[in-house]
Amino acid sequence: MSDEDKESKTEAASEKKISEALEKGNVPFSREAPVFASIVATLLILVFVVRDHGAPFVRQIALLLEQPRSFSLENGQDAEQLLVALAFAMWRLLLPMLVILMAAGLAASVFQNVPRIAGERIRPQWSRISPASGWNRLFGLQGYIEFGKSVLKFLAIVGVVFMILRADRHEIVNIMFVDPIGLPELLLSLSVRLVSAVSVATIALVAGDLVWTRVKWQRDLRMSKQDLKDEYKQTEGNPAVKAKMRSIAQDRLRRQMMAAVPRATMILANPTHYAIALRYDQAENDAPMVLAKGKDLLALRIREIAEQHRIEIVVDKTLARAMYDNVEINQAIPAEFYRAVANLLVYVMTRKKR
Repeated sequence: MSDEDKESKTEAASEKKISEALEKGNVPFSREAPVFASIVATLLILVFVVRDHGAPFVRQIALLLEQPRSFSLENGQDAEQLLVALAFAMWRLLLPMLVILMAAGLAASVFQNVPRIAGERIRPQWSRISPASGWNRLFGLQGYIEFGKSVLKFLAIVGVVFMILRADRHEIVNIMFVDPIGLPELLLSLSVRLVSAVSVATIALVAGDLVWTRVKWQRDLRMSKQDLKDEYKQTEGNPAVKAKMRSIAQDRLRRQMMAAVPRATMILANPTHYAIALRYDQAENDAPMVLAKGKDLLALRIREIAEQHRIEIVVDKTLARAMYDNVEINQAIPAEFYRAVANLLVYVMTRKKR
């Protein structure tokens, strides 16, 4: 994309373009998040796996090397039993490590984006192996940013390792030459401290990269005014596209409403067909706010979330039906309902004080 094209793209991406990008697998993804997750996973492995299962495994290997005659190897069955015992001990050590590392990698991906299958990302593309594209990735703006992040990580890790080793240099030398039996415990303790310090030192870098990745993704999806006009012309006369866009908008609104229900002060219901989630806080608004509303299945879902969070559900068929068509999400209730809702809020507050 030329500089002139970039300068003309000043408008935020439309819902349609964002939806198409997500379907193609074009999602904001920070490379630093999985790295940070692997560091945290390493710390968990050192604390909960190596400390508990590492020592028995090392002792078993040491016993085999120091006292080989304590194991009977008169026939193939004896050798098989010995190998099975060693394999089982190694498996007990490695299995938790693999589980923790896999869980950390999965968590790093899920934390950033909802998992989705995008065939577009696995199709062969010339741009991925093109020398020209590779040159631009290495020596373009993104390449310089990645290089800068690598330098910062290197300096942070080297600085942390240097400070910890410098502080413990006398203890390390003393144990190596005076009390070598305590060396494994010292190495484990030192490793835990090093990995902990590295994880803390890289938190700021990871947080910054997460923010930068999303900002860059939104910037790359920006459109020009002409792009918006062309898209509007293409979609305005297409009923299927319009219906899909409405469905996407409705799904997003439903997710936002469900996420807001736990903040409600009370739920006004009728009793199964309608549900309205209301929040009143004098420090925030002068009048009760509508956080969510729904009919039938959506009303049932609102009630379920309210019950999970122990939010009071008040049944008033007439008021719920009257308010449903006259209130908007994230808006204050109309003045005509002030008195009726105020009476219900007093009732709810009184029950909470009991």
